[in-house]
Amino acid sequence: MDIGVLSSRPALPPGLDARSAAILREIVEQYVETGDPVGSRTMSRRLPLSLSPATIRNIMADLTEAGLLFSPHTSAGRLPTEKGVRLFVDGLLQFGSLSEEERETITRALEVRGRSLQDMLGEASLMLSGLSSAAGLVLAPKSDGTIKHIEFVALGPGRALVILVGSDGQVENRVIEIPSGLPPSALVEAGNYLNAHLSGRTLDILRDKVSGDIAANRTELDQLTTEVVASGLATWSDAEERGGTLFIRGQARLLSDVTEIERLSTIQMLFDRLETQETMLRLLDLACESEGVRIFIGAESGLFGMAGMSVVMAPARTDSNRIVGAIGVIGPTRINYGRIIPVVDYTARVIGRMLG
Repeated sequence: MDIGVLSSRPALPPGLDARSAAILREIVEQYVETGDPVGSRTMSRRLPLSLSPATIRNIMADLTEAGLLFSPHTSAGRLPTEKGVRLFVDGLLQFGSLSEEERETITRALEVRGRSLQDMLGEASLMLSGLSSAAGLVLAPKSDGTIKHIEFVALGPGRALVILVGSDGQVENRVIEIPSGLPPSALVEAGNYLNAHLSGRTLDILRDKVSGDIAANRTELDQLTTEVVASGLATWSDAEERGGTLFIRGQARLLSDVTEIERLSTIQMLFDRLETQETMLRLLDLACESEGVRIFIGAESGLFGMAGMSVVMAPARTDSNRIVGAIGVIGPTRINYGRIIPVVDYTARVIGRMLG
């Protein structure tokens, strides 16, 4: 993973020598682990350096003046600011590495084996949430590939499953409502009609062609079968017009230790914004702009305009460098970056290979 592509590295503030860097690193690591302020006496016991509490207090005061630390209370220890966390992530963070067993676990969890693309991406977001103890997200962009096959399968009274197979082998399923009393032959006829008109067309082109034929009464289908055809195409139209599909799992993890009403309101606003078209498209744009993992702390991404939250995300690219999605984790600023970054990076690579 090329850390250089995550973000631009800021110049070290004046006075951030080896001792200052060691103290900042220790404070951020303690913050990530516990969320509690760290005092000079605690630091003197934990640091490998032989520094007195008085020396540590002076260095912490310099770091505070530089905007890297702050004190939540007058007599409390120090916590890192978002600027301090950013500096830690860019220049002081020691990344963990995934074991071979962890890599195999991720790969096995994402193996398609006949599952639809929707199921696989949903599983990916759930897995990311479990590995990061935060909310996992996977964004699949609008598909512009050609369609290989479409099939309708009856599920019961008034419902049918639409199966769409892309030319790249990806399978997507959607449930639609069908006219009551529709004979099974109508589903077969609807599928045959659409498959006869595929001819290597993309979904958008197929939808335009069929919609034109229906409007001009050129389908030679009865009214009920025509409704099935239109409904089957519309179920993809509604999702595709939003610019993609967003899978979010583990939202409850963001609420597990929240007690303040203001904090609850902030997280609810985050969920609301994640579901908007503008946010999904921006997430995909941010992924496309990067060759590897990107980290946004607080309001840096411009997506949410809120403090206290971080986003770690990476593009899923095929071997031909085509973007097939964005993989990421959203959590509090004190998420375990050293653990999460390699997980997001590897998961994005696996999904890129599978969809390539």
